[in-house]
Amino acid sequence: MTSTPNPGMDPEIFDQFLEQLQRYVRERLIPAEKDVIEDDRIPDDIVAEMKEMGLFGLTVPGEYGGAGLNTSQYARVVHCMAYAAPAFRSIFSINVGMFNSAIKNGGTEAQKDEWWPKIAAGAIACFGLTEPGSGSDSAAMATTARPDPNGNGWILNGTKRYITNAPFAEVGLIMARTEKEALPKNAHVSAFIVPMNTPGVSTGSPDKKMGQSGSHISDIMLDDVHVPGDALLGGETGKGFRFAMMSLDNGRISVGAAATGYARRALDSALRYANERKAFGEPIANFQLIQQMLAESDTEIYAAEAMMADVTARADRGENILRKAAAFKVFASEMCGRVVDRVVQIYGGAGYLAEYDAERFFRDARIYRIYEGTTQILQLQIAKHMLREFAEQA
Repeated sequence: MTSTPNPGMDPEIFDQFLEQLQRYVRERLIPAEKDVIEDDRIPDDIVAEMKEMGLFGLTVPGEYGGAGLNTSQYARVVHCMAYAAPAFRSIFSINVGMFNSAIKNGGTEAQKDEWWPKIAAGAIACFGLTEPGSGSDSAAMATTARPDPNGNGWILNGTKRYITNAPFAEVGLIMARTEKEALPKNAHVSAFIVPMNTPGVSTGSPDKKMGQSGSHISDIMLDDVHVPGDALLGGETGKGFRFAMMSLDNGRISVGAAATGYARRALDSALRYANERKAFGEPIANFQLIQQMLAESDTEIYAAEAMMADVTARADRGENILRKAAAFKVFASEMCGRVVDRVVQIYGGAGYLAEYDAERFFRDARIYRIYEGTTQILQLQIAKHMLREFAEQA
């Protein structure tokens, strides 16, 4: 299955934008990391600056107020932003990734007219798929949407768990069961665009996490939430899971790009430390086993960057990238875990102390192997599609 190729922003203009963004990351965001960690939130003035720069509407078409970036350009922006603390990417990633992708692939023209300008202006979105009893297993989804007996609309009930940006999101794309049976496969799941100020919508306290300070997740509770008929994405039931999976391709590219950018930040830190730290009268960078860890990390980051360039180019050509997006996310997230582990080792005892960045890099990177599909689930998905293609060719 293919889609229409996306040329994106003019390459020369985009390169200028990316150069400005790199300066912003290094001169503005990295110096602000200490405040983000201490306060567990991004300062309001930085959020306002990011909205002014158009980061919340990167992938929204230009005619709706966005930047109209294609997938390759979007991934390069995420890669650039991920050099700073993960929270800076996380706050706009759902907007430009999964939410926008779902609107693009499944939204009606009226839904695009209503929500794309709001997203481009900085309305923060969240994506409600995971539940206390279901994540990758859509058949176990318990959240329900039943027709409103009093008119045109739906009534939603249920709980979503581990939802990024839920505590301060203005709109959520909520997956809900509209049929009791799961046949045909996943046809029981529909998607709804739900303003988070709708009566009956509430969020839990932000969950305490291992890392990624400033990025918040929490439960979303839906208690007899009434939404109008036009809240149903695409105006048709039974398509929600397909829209969700299509948008997850974009989300997995975002996570892969973020893991790759953060691995580069960690390696740069280790390279600097290895040149400054001395043992036996010389910098530890002169020791061959330190050099081995540096070289292995650089090699793996380069491989992930090459995968990112390939999968995003395929996406922009309109190819089906489900399998390759999953492969990129698996490799990049696992690679980042190996790199930050080596970075702690290069720092030695200092790498275990909270006052050094290596300890934070290690904690922050762990989630990349879990969200938007765990490594194990994605390996199953990759293998399933390999076997399907083999059977079709036999």
